[in-house]
Amino acid sequence: MSRPFLLGLLLLFLLVGGLATLNALWLTLAMPLAIYLLTGFTLAPEKLDLAIERELSPERALPGQPVTVTLRLTNHGASLPHLRLQDPLPTFASLTEGSATRLLNLPRGATCEWRYTFTGKRGFHRFAGLEAISGDPFGLVSLHQLLPTSGQVLILPNVPRVRRIAIRPRVTRVYAGSIPASQGGTGTDFFGVREYQPGQPLQAINWRVSARHPEALFANEYEQERVADIGLILDARLRPNDLGPGLPIFEHSIIAAASLSEAFLAAGNRVGLLIYGLYINWTNPGYGKRQHENILVALAHAIPAESQVFSGITIPRRLFPSKSQIVFISPLLPDDVEPLIALRAADCPIMVISPNPIRYEAASLPATAPYRQAARILTLQRHTTLQRLRHAGLQVIDWDVTRPFDQAVESLLSRPPAYIRAIGAGSKT
Repeated sequence: MSRPFLLGLLLLFLLVGGLATLNALWLTLAMPLAIYLLTGFTLAPEKLDLAIERELSPERALPGQPVTVTLRLTNHGASLPHLRLQDPLPTFASLTEGSATRLLNLPRGATCEWRYTFTGKRGFHRFAGLEAISGDPFGLVSLHQLLPTSGQVLILPNVPRVRRIAIRPRVTRVYAGSIPASQGGTGTDFFGVREYQPGQPLQAINWRVSARHPEALFANEYEQERVADIGLILDARLRPNDLGPGLPIFEHSIIAAASLSEAFLAAGNRVGLLIYGLYINWTNPGYGKRQHENILVALAHAIPAESQVFSGITIPRRLFPSKSQIVFISPLLPDDVEPLIALRAADCPIMVISPNPIRYEAASLPATAPYRQAARILTLQRHTTLQRLRHAGLQVIDWDVTRPFDQAVESLLSRPPAYIRAIGAGSKT
């Protein structure tokens, strides 16, 4: 029960007791209480008539970058000698300067400007409004109001740069790029020898081969390099990403997706992003910096959640062009093996980037024998899962997230898989 209600009951009790007993002492005790309640209700504001403006600088930031919030509050109503303001902060933010709460005396027609600064992790937040609380000097009556404001802040994920990623999709597009197309033409890597055609530069003539065949001239041919269609699939399901409070392995998957998208787009490829979580969030394939921006915005909004529709991985193949290079980013579950193998059987080359959840969680647990034994059993199970994927022709990278993404995977991604290198070696011999 509220304080005014309790005090009102006490006042009523004293008045009734005084009238019933005809004792002036009861009425004497009731007089200060009545004056106290009457003063509080008289001085309490009837309503709040406040106008507010919000400015954010900047509205788009990186993790750890300061964001300054400026609030301008104008009182168009009665004077508010006791006004408390509270600006709800995003859950991923932490104050670095100033305060999100302020107590002030705001006369009629006065304007107050208020600033504070915060930093945050990856995420998106839309400011719904400013909480205002005003009341009488005694704290008997308080008036709560949510003042609507506009403004939103978007904190993009970090993007570690990976210099080169070796992929060999079965099908490439017609535009020049950096992916070997298994076709002769202009390029840098030797592809074969063909009969010299009029119009070719004389530097292309292979004089050693031509000397063996006096009836014709032969020229070197190089492997064409083109761009490809690449589909990134980010696993945002709660089950593989939920390792307990304080263990956000999903953030490492976000870093991997942001880094890979930047590397693929920088090489001229067409990249699309599918975030698989509570629902399917699809970013249409595109090129260049604009597409990288679209992917970063989608990653900033991504949160782990469990789908109420799909029990396991169900990848809509029609979202990706035929025979696209698929990159699946997930801590992986044993149940994910069969859907990925089925997708590989549909002639889609697949690369799996898997943040290792066992090493990540084990680093936060005590180094006791039971924990070590449990980690060893889970590691063997994970090794079996990854080996099944490798035997099916998938390129699998087991990422120990204790190392930075660019350092951990650059040496693995800068060269093609073993079976592709074997094919290349055989063709040269």
